[in-house]
Amino acid sequence: MTSGIRTVVFPVAGLGTRFLPATKAVPKEMLAVVDKPLIQYAVEEAVAAGAEKLVFVTGRTKNAIENHFDMAFELETELAARGKDDLLAQVEAIVPEHVSCLYVRQRKALGLGHAVLCARALVDDDYFGVILADDLIHNPASPALGQLAAVAAEREASVVSVQEVSREKTRHYGVVDTGGAEGPVQPVRGLVEKPDPADAPSNLAVVGRYVLSSRIFELLAETPPDHRGEIQLTDAMAALLEHQSMVTCRFEGKHFDAGNKLGFLQATVELGLEHAEIGPDFAAWLAQRKPARES
Repeated sequence: MTSGIRTVVFPVAGLGTRFLPATKAVPKEMLAVVDKPLIQYAVEEAVAAGAEKLVFVTGRTKNAIENHFDMAFELETELAARGKDDLLAQVEAIVPEHVSCLYVRQRKALGLGHAVLCARALVDDDYFGVILADDLIHNPASPALGQLAAVAAEREASVVSVQEVSREKTRHYGVVDTGGAEGPVQPVRGLVEKPDPADAPSNLAVVGRYVLSSRIFELLAETPPDHRGEIQLTDAMAALLEHQSMVTCRFEGKHFDAGNKLGFLQATVELGLEHAEIGPDFAAWLAQRKPARES
């Protein structure tokens, strides 16, 4: 395989209940961190990794995502007429011309594995990427999916991104068993979905980025639902290990769990401080706030 990933799948059908009432009418992936929605950060990362085909697995309430990546003729015409060339360039750059956006519906909420399976007819590559948009990984110099793609090309294997978490938090993640191996890239011996801390094989948690062999679709179709009636991607990946190799990638970058309110606010502050337009003024405002909170 080459070092680039041509197709990337974005499972975006979830209801985003942790952000209600904000997500009653707006998809959680369209919530903005500073001045871009979460899903745009994810798309920019995919394109930087070489993606040319973006597959969005959507739900009934997700039309705003499709609209965001469509051409806005009236808006672009108005910006051009007013001479707002900088803003026009930002809008036109949301999706580069060489990139295609495709959409498929997940008709029932049957889990992440089922969402990925819904993209099967639109993925014709040996390896493809998966990005969970509410796992925001910030590294402009070396986007996370590109790091995984390079490892996949070097090892000719599927790759899962991981980071260390406290043992108590393993119950909230898929956790990998590396057999005690060390280093930034480790062989995956097994995967467990949300294990009890006492039973977790390690403290390496799976974090929202995957480069997977297309063989995963066959295995997802055979994966039985769990006790909640959901098809787990982790279970199919564990089955994939019986046929092909898989390795971890400890990505370089700042990870924000923007699927919850605290992580979303942390991402907003961090990226706000780095923003070229507002960063210095925002930093000055935050500095002024500290004495007020301490008094």
